[in-house]
Amino acid sequence: MSSRSARSILPGFGLSLGFTVAYLSIIVLLPLSAAFIKTSGMSWDAFVEAVASPRVLAAYRVSFGISFLAAAVNAFFGLIVAWVLVRYPFPGKRVVDALVDLPFALPTAVAGIALTAIYARNGWAGFLEPLWAGGVGRLEQWMPWGSWAEWLGVKIAFDRPGIFIALTFIGLPFVVRTLQPVLEELEPELEEASATLGATRWQTIRKVILPELTPALITGFAMAFARALGEYGSVVFIAGNMPMHSEITPLLIITKLEQYDYRGATAIAVVMLVSSFVLLLLINLLQKWSRRHHKI
Repeated sequence: MSSRSARSILPGFGLSLGFTVAYLSIIVLLPLSAAFIKTSGMSWDAFVEAVASPRVLAAYRVSFGISFLAAAVNAFFGLIVAWVLVRYPFPGKRVVDALVDLPFALPTAVAGIALTAIYARNGWAGFLEPLWAGGVGRLEQWMPWGSWAEWLGVKIAFDRPGIFIALTFIGLPFVVRTLQPVLEELEPELEEASATLGATRWQTIRKVILPELTPALITGFAMAFARALGEYGSVVFIAGNMPMHSEITPLLIITKLEQYDYRGATAIAVVMLVSSFVLLLLINLLQKWSRRHHKI
């Protein structure tokens, strides 16, 4: 009797589950398995040569390094934007809130062209390029790791700073929209109680607010990082696409496809896929640990 009542709680559960699994298999599992099957036809030496050549390693460094940096910056400023939108009323709040979703609605190619037009030397923000180049030059003079300053690039558009701007632009909504529901549920009375007990503002932020926001912040960071890692449309116009310097991994995959090197392209795609899966798994484990630690 109990099993019948349990089954009747969700009518059509078996059909819905079967449809869901079939849909995910067609949309997700089949394309991913095709990449692995295509790569499995390569010998180990050919696979290593395809995924570990100097040009490919340079593309990995650009994609992973700048994506991580953009996601970290978005995590910091996205928290501030979400806090302001939730906690403070101000004129034009709805407009600002709608602008946060602009990268979602804007085609990536349009975003790339717009950012290039703005940050190019003859664009609206072209005056920033000499300031940026001078700042990088000064960093190279006194930083013991001057190669890092050189790695940043001396231009904005058509160089690594342009990639960083594009990835920051497309990743910000993921952090803001992930944090907003948590902040809306976080009652201001908790902060007032903390202040009543004599806690400073920094102690309230560190011991009351941040523990509640940490899981959502990690999730937003992971989503922004994953989105930036696979971004192509908004980056390809502003990156400069110089091999060994400002070439991203998705562009390198497209280049190999245009050269009919399908196995090389799928090999690089498999490496990116496995890397993304491992990173997301680690971030999920970190989220689980954060929730458990907070409960304790």
